[in-house]
Amino acid sequence: MHTPLMPPDWAPPIGYANGIAAGPGQLVFIAGQVGWDAQQQFHSEELAPQFAQALDNILAVLAQAGGGPEHICRITAFCIDRPAYLAQRKDLGRIWRERMGKHFPAMSMIFVADLLDHPAKIELEATAVVPWPEPRGT
Repeated sequence: MHTPLMPPDWAPPIGYANGIAAGPGQLVFIAGQVGWDAQQQFHSEELAPQFAQALDNILAVLAQAGGGPEHICRITAFCIDRPAYLAQRKDLGRIWRERMGKHFPAMSMIFVADLLDHPAKIELEATAVVPWPEPRGT
């Protein structure tokens, strides 16, 4: 179970949670994912398509632990292009909703000078808590 944490006198955040209380379950730590496909090939140098692919990669790794978008507690994004991010926020929001629905974990957006894998514009890492499987009959 994941519970958003919101101090009562704070203005509501837009598109993220200030905190998430999660558990019980299996902690899943997902390494930084960039906008390349399963063969480590980039198909776009644009931010929005790379964001979509990086998010798909996060969800593919999470699925290996039996999890889905609703199990993500935290995402940290590292982006090298602040103007592109600000200009494409609507597209990024649409991409988010298509994959994550209205699930908004705790998130941080950090703008950095560069990323290791050229021509990556964004890298996402995630932490999730996937509920333990139900015991099967004996």
